[in-house]
Amino acid sequence: MDEIKAQFETNFFGAIRVMQAVIPIMRKQRRGKIVNITSTAGRISIPQYSIYNGTKFALEGLSESIQYELEPFGIKIILIEPGAVGSNFWRNIKIANRASSNPNSLYAQLANNMSKAFKKMEVNVIHPSEVAKVILDAVTSDNPQLRYVVGNDAARIIEARKNMSDREFGNLRKKQFNLQNIS
Repeated sequence: MDEIKAQFETNFFGAIRVMQAVIPIMRKQRRGKIVNITSTAGRISIPQYSIYNGTKFALEGLSESIQYELEPFGIKIILIEPGAVGSNFWRNIKIANRASSNPNSLYAQLANNMSKAFKKMEVNVIHPSEVAKVILDAVTSDNPQLRYVVGNDAARIIEARKNMSDREFGNLRKKQFNLQNIS
């Protein structure tokens, strides 16, 4: 539970605290833009990263909902949804220690497969400056979109999700992460 709470503190409650601090000022000036960095993992889940996904889904839902409440005050919400970015993310991402660190865990094979899949993904990451450029374009736009997908991998997976049934997409993810033969 402590690991889960820490992940929500950073990815969700931290963003809420910042919004609580700036929204009164923006309401008073009747304009502003709030940028929340989510992830494609805020729209499409990744095996073994359930809590991370949950935090990003929560921030996506909050941001989508609050946009309606803030729009009358001239405040725009902007979601930045990067795919794989070449940053410290890969070294710092946390998965539940009990599930991944014990070789006798029922999830050991899954953890191993996910580790291999992420090593492959690291080869095609985008540079953080690409994310920064999208953020700059969004905040300098007179009429920004709600969502900005960043990276070819992100665009491909979101497009695939739109065009597939749940079963088809699930099978794609199982193949992508080599999960077909895990028991």
